[in-house]
Amino acid sequence: MKITVTDAASKWFREEMGMTGRGIRFFGKVYGKTPVHEGFSLGMTPDDHPRDPIVAETKDDVTYYITEGDQWFFVGYDLTIDYDPKTDGPTYIYEDNGELDGKQD
Repeated sequence: MKITVTDAASKWFREEMGMTGRGIRFFGKVYGKTPVHEGFSLGMTPDDHPRDPIVAETKDDVTYYITEGDQWFFVGYDLTIDYDPKTDGPTYIYEDNGELDGKQD
């Protein structure tokens, strides 16, 4: 499991959310839909004090992370955070990382 943040997404988080020098926690939440979960969606919140992070990626002085309590949502997938100019916001790409079938890289 890993997090990748594109340059365009990093720019959006810094310029539109003022996140320089801060942290963003990603989590699974009830209701919604993702390409990998029916009935659950991806949430994010500014959180400068990670508690039990299981994975983190720091880019341009912003730390993007997932905590132990939300591991269930991301097991089997790497998360890429990109920018979508059509919606002027982040988009999330889930890539199978082989954890579920025992083929981890």
